[in-house]
Amino acid sequence: QVHLVESGGGLVQAGGSQRLSCAASGRTFSSYNMGWFRQAPGKEREFVAAISWSGGSTRYADSVKGRFTISRDNAKNTVYLQMNSLKPEDTAVYYCAADRHSGSYALNSQMDEYDYWGQGTQVTVSS
Repeated sequence: QVHLVESGGGLVQAGGSQRLSCAASGRTFSSYNMGWFRQAPGKEREFVAAISWSGGSTRYADSVKGRFTISRDNAKNTVYLQMNSLKPEDTAVYYCAADRHSGSYALNSQMDEYDYWGQGTQVTVSS
């Protein structure tokens, strides 16, 4: 069983920055790739970013590439999402998720490749 808790959401002005954190407990955090997804009102949940279990590889959605950075600290069992140059269209509930495969080299963008999810944290970007 894995427990994921996101934090760091809130209200920010367009062009601003925000950092989300996701604290994990349960299975060996450092063995699993991690991802961030988001869901805007009335829209499907979508992939944002993923990071390998070692932290050496990352993958981003085109919509956030160059603005968002995913990172992790395996000593703290925490994954982060640094969001810069925020836009109103970034407004969504942000979820972190743990990949279902241990030691995988594939950075997945599909939701069904992740088996544990946090409760989400709201990010609202005002124009």
